[in-house]
This record gives sequence, structure tokens and C-alpha cells, in this order.
Amino acid sequence: MTRIIVTGADGQLARELARLSGSSECAECEFVFARRAELDITSRQSVSSFLDAHPTDVIVNCAAYTAVDRAESDATAALRVNSEGVANLACEAAERDVTLVHISTDYVFDGSARVPYTENDATSPLSVYGETKRQGEREMQASGCRGIIIRIGWLYSAEGHNFVRTIAAKAQTESELRVVADQWGTPTWAADLAAAILHIVPQLKGRDLRGEVFHYADEGETSWWELADTIVGMMRSECVVLPITTDEWPTAARRPEYAVLDKTKIKSWFGVDVPDWEVSLERCLRQMNVYRD
Repeated sequence: MTRIIVTGADGQLARELARLSGSSECAECEFVFARRAELDITSRQSVSSFLDAHPTDVIVNCAAYTAVDRAESDATAALRVNSEGVANLACEAAERDVTLVHISTDYVFDGSARVPYTENDATSPLSVYGETKRQGEREMQASGCRGIIIRIGWLYSAEGHNFVRTIAAKAQTESELRVVADQWGTPTWAADLAAAILHIVPQLKGRDLRGEVFHYADEGETSWWELADTIVGMMRSECVVLPITTDEWPTAARRPEYAVLDKTKIKSWFGVDVPDWEVSLERCLRQMNVYRD
């Protein structure tokens, strides 16, 4: 039996992991889903005490400070969760010989590329959020603990606060939306990522991977405007989605202009199946009961 602790239990990814935890991929797994009140990763003592009470084989770290714009004025809080929190988990994992699966982000890149980023490309974050996530990666690697880092992009689900839910809600109440059309990436349905993680975890046993980096997002690439327009189209809404430039929609944090991730490595190492982003978007919208045939 493989024992798995999932941090950030209230988040989108952890909820999908919980939903899939009874699948055949997890027949030999025992899960503990930890909310912040139970496991505060910013406290080394909290991490140590929780692991004492819940001995485990694997930690999947879904806890993160993800308020990208707020992080620009709240850097200390972002650093505590995204860097120091990862260090606490990684150091405890190293001491206990526990495998850590840590979730990072495409925001570690500056977006200057025009072909999908590989795991070997240089990182150069534009924002506080991206920098704190990069520091978290480095903390895990410096700890020497067993495990992997999975960078992801544009995560969404049928629950929580995310772009897809926001656009779907506005499409039902507004006649016109203005969405940035010059930032490119790949939407990632949290259910797809959760399935990939549960497919990978059993394969980590017996492999001496220490901070190895992988990329995961759904297949294809699109802009925020095209994603919004596709959502509205799938809903058969009469709302019009107008393309605008980044300069026309100023934000506190700078975003990568191009943040598409190359998934070759994760597919070849673990045999992960990566669905097309439009197929997964339709499935999510159906789950939300807003898709119209």
C-alpha cells in the first residue's frame, strides 16, 4: 500500500485528486488530504508534526500562493508559501526518505520563446509569483530529497476561482468581453493533471529521481482571447469576445507572452496520455452544465 499525503486540499488540483483517488490507478494507494489548518507548510514544526502523525511514502504538494497580481505587493507571503514552504516539505521528505511531487508553473519563464519550452530552457521570471515558484524549485533540488517537479500552465477546473469559470459566468450576463489576445499558452484541466499525477506516482517507486523537472499541460496552444471565444462558442452564448493587447489590460504583474510547455519528456518517461485542450475544455463545461450542443 502506497501512502500519499496531498497538501492544499481545498485547491482545484487537490480536489480532482480526491475525486480520482478511488480509480483503478490508485487501487494500492491510501490518501490523506491536508488542509492548511491541519498542515501549514510555512511552518517546519507543523510539517514535522503532521508527518509524525501520518507516516507516508509520497507527498503531492498542491499548496501554493497563486494570487499573481497580489504577490507584487505581498512578496513576503508568496515567498513563505512558494519557497520556504517547499523547503520545509523537501527537508522533511529528505530526512524521512519520502518522495515529493511538487507542482510548479510556466511563469518561471519570461515568454520570449516562440517554440514550446523544454525542461532544459533557462528560467527568467517576470513576476514575484514566478520568482517565488522558481525559488521553490531550487529549494527542493537543494534538499536532495527524492521526487519530481511538474511545471504546469493555465490550470482550471469546474470549481474554484479560474479563468474558465470567470468567462463562463460573464458570458451568461454580459453582451461583450474584452480579453487579451497576445499572450499564448495552454489551458490545463485539473482533472487531466490529477490523472497524470496518479499515473506517475506508482512509477516513482524504486527510481532515484531527485528534483527532476517535467512539464505538463494539455495539448495544443492558444491565446487567452481564443480560449474565451471558444468557451463562449461552446456555450452558444451571444456574448461577443473582443481581442485586446496586453497594454490595453494593465496588471500589477507581468505575464509571459508565450508560455507553451513541451511535454515530450513526461510522455516518454512515464507514458502519460495528454488530451487536447479543446476536448478537455468541453468535458469541463459539460461538468459545469453550461455546454450546449
